[in-house]
Amino acid sequence: MATDLFSVRDKIVVVTGGLGQLGRQFSQALVERGAKVSVLDVKVNDRAVQQKLGGEHTEENLLFLPVDVTQRDSIEDGLDHIIREWGVPYALINNAALDSPPNSPPEDDGPFEWYSERSWDEVMRVNVKSVFLCCQIIGGRMAAAGRGSIINISSIYGIVSPDQRIYEYRRRGGTSFHKPVAYSASKSALLNLTRHLATYWASNNVRVNTLTFGGVFNNQDEGFLRGYCERVPLGRMAREDEYNGAIIFLVSDASSYMTGSNMIIDGGWTAW
Repeated sequence: MATDLFSVRDKIVVVTGGLGQLGRQFSQALVERGAKVSVLDVKVNDRAVQQKLGGEHTEENLLFLPVDVTQRDSIEDGLDHIIREWGVPYALINNAALDSPPNSPPEDDGPFEWYSERSWDEVMRVNVKSVFLCCQIIGGRMAAAGRGSIINISSIYGIVSPDQRIYEYRRRGGTSFHKPVAYSASKSALLNLTRHLATYWASNNVRVNTLTFGGVFNNQDEGFLRGYCERVPLGRMAREDEYNGAIIFLVSDASSYMTGSNMIIDGGWTAW
C-alpha cells in the first residue's frame, strides 16, 4: 500500500513569527494538512490577527503562544506549554525576522557609513540570536527525542548582495535609501548555523536545512516593483503562498535524506 510521502498529519510543528505574512501561510498550509501547529509570536493576543490565520475551524490544531523568541525564559515557557498540550515538537520553522521598513529613519536605511549600531544589534538579536536560542531550546528537545526537522528561513540577500540600483529611483527623488547591511549579514549567518547543526545533530536524526527566499509581493510601491521584477527571470515577485510547498516537503518524510542543505526559491534571481 502506497503511503503519502508528503504527509504532515499529526506532526507537531513550531512556527516562530507565525502571524507574519509568510508565517500565516506556513501555519495555515500545515494545519490544513493535519499538522498541529504552535504559533509563537509577540502579537498572538490580537484576536483579529488570529482570525486571519485560521478562524474557528482549525482551532483544535492551532496553539497561539505569546513568546518573545529573543528571550530564553519566554521560549522555555512556550515549549513547556506545547509539551503539556501535545508533546515534544517534531519540526521547528525559524521564521521570525526583522528588516528595516521603507519609512525607517536615515540612520537605519541610509548609506552604510551612517548605519546605526542600535539597528545592527536589534536585527542581529531578532534574526540570529532568536534562531540560536530556538534551536538550542526547542531543537535540543527534538534531538533528545531522536527525530525532527528544523527549517531556517533565509533570504537571497543572505547569499548575494542587494542590488542597490533597484532603489535608485528613491535616491533620485531625494531620499537617501540603501538596503541595510544588517539584514544581509543576519540571513547569511543562518546558512552556517544550519550546516553546523545539521552535522551536530545528524546522529540524533534531526535534519536541519535552510530555505532561501526571494521577495514576496506585499503592495510595494510601483518604483520598487518595476526595478525588482526587471531583475527576476520570471518577471515578478513571489505570491505569499508559493513557498508553502517547500515547507511541506521539509517537514514531511519526503525530505528524509536532506540535511545541511540550502533550498533557493527566488524566481531565478540568483541564476544570473
